[in-house]
Amino acid sequence: MKKIIILALSAITMVSCGNTYKAQDAVLIDQNDSINYALGLVNGMSLHMQQISKLDEKEADAAVTEFMDALQRGWDGKVEERGEIDGVGHNISQAVKEFEKNGLAGNKSWTINEKIFFQGLVNGVYGDTTVMKSDAARQYFQEAYMQSREDSTVLGKLVKAKCPNKAKTISLSNKIDSLNYAFGLLNGSEIAMYVLANDTTGKGNETFIKAINAGLKSGYDYPQLVQMGENIGKTIKAQSEEGLIGVAELSTNFELIKQGFINGMKNYGEWPMEAANGYIQTAIDNIKYGETKAQGEEFLAANKLREGVITTESGLQYEVIKQGKGPKPTADSKVKVHYHGTLIDGTVFDSSVDRGEPIEFSLNQVIKGWTEGVQLMPVGSKYKFYIPQDLGYGSRAAGQIPPYSTLIFEVELLGIVK
Repeated sequence: MKKIIILALSAITMVSCGNTYKAQDAVLIDQNDSINYALGLVNGMSLHMQQISKLDEKEADAAVTEFMDALQRGWDGKVEERGEIDGVGHNISQAVKEFEKNGLAGNKSWTINEKIFFQGLVNGVYGDTTVMKSDAARQYFQEAYMQSREDSTVLGKLVKAKCPNKAKTISLSNKIDSLNYAFGLLNGSEIAMYVLANDTTGKGNETFIKAINAGLKSGYDYPQLVQMGENIGKTIKAQSEEGLIGVAELSTNFELIKQGFINGMKNYGEWPMEAANGYIQTAIDNIKYGETKAQGEEFLAANKLREGVITTESGLQYEVIKQGKGPKPTADSKVKVHYHGTLIDGTVFDSSVDRGEPIEFSLNQVIKGWTEGVQLMPVGSKYKFYIPQDLGYGSRAAGQIPPYSTLIFEVELLGIVK
């Protein structure tokens, strides 16, 4: 089993700036502003639901402050970079700080005893299996974790401690002692195998333990949020050179993104998450594919005026090339057809005719335009269908078919299989 290292998330070793971040209305001038704000808002709402809503008012304000300070650092490029060993050590320290609030390994019924956990961790790093072997530790911990879902009894009392720098044999008095030790040992063993084994300096263990103790001194109460803030800030900055979230037509307004995050985390405003998310997607789709969609609509508007073209209530257009005399399939039928599919500019994206091999499929497993259209055809018929994007693949790309494409198919119904 590879890399099961617990590690939460790194955070830099400096205290929060103590800024006050206020929820307030944002002034949105245009679509670009609205997308920036909505992007922050949606992600802020997600953080609120997952983490902030569980806190009281004072804790929530502190959590928002730590996240927003970290977001700004990420944007400003002021995030401390670490080597692998130092980074893993720091991650361990931040995971432990999370365990102080949420229980060992996130199990609120198990209180962390850092003295025992860290000794197990160090023993694992140094390969000391006197108290417990790593395989036994893993099996014991995993089985106990599964069983604990049915037991809400809180075990043990919180004990804070530094990480020792030497392996040592210790006594385990009860179940919570064993759980702390086993969890530390199995992680220490994994770190020794996958991280410290790569050390060429001869000081890897020392660096690792030193990083843990330095991380324990950081002033963050919400290290997971800090890590997320830094990473998101860095990502937004990196993407801004190519356009907001990689869309060249959109410029990044970091101040509006920040206000969106604040409002979302503080549950402020009347823009529901689903609506804001939908707005972002629709606006970006219009920027990327609006021309494709408009060209399809213009084509269909002109095509419906041609002699011989019939338009159904759904908007599907078709013309009869050859009318057969056989039975018509139903929506549940499996049919055998030959077809030739193109875009409105003539680009061929798929053709059983070109392959020289007809295809069989169920009409309830294809795009809506096919399901409706083929049911109009008696066996032996050949029709030409003009399928609007909403009866085709809509916002999805499909092979050579761009999102929002109007499709043209010549279809010959060879038979009804069943």
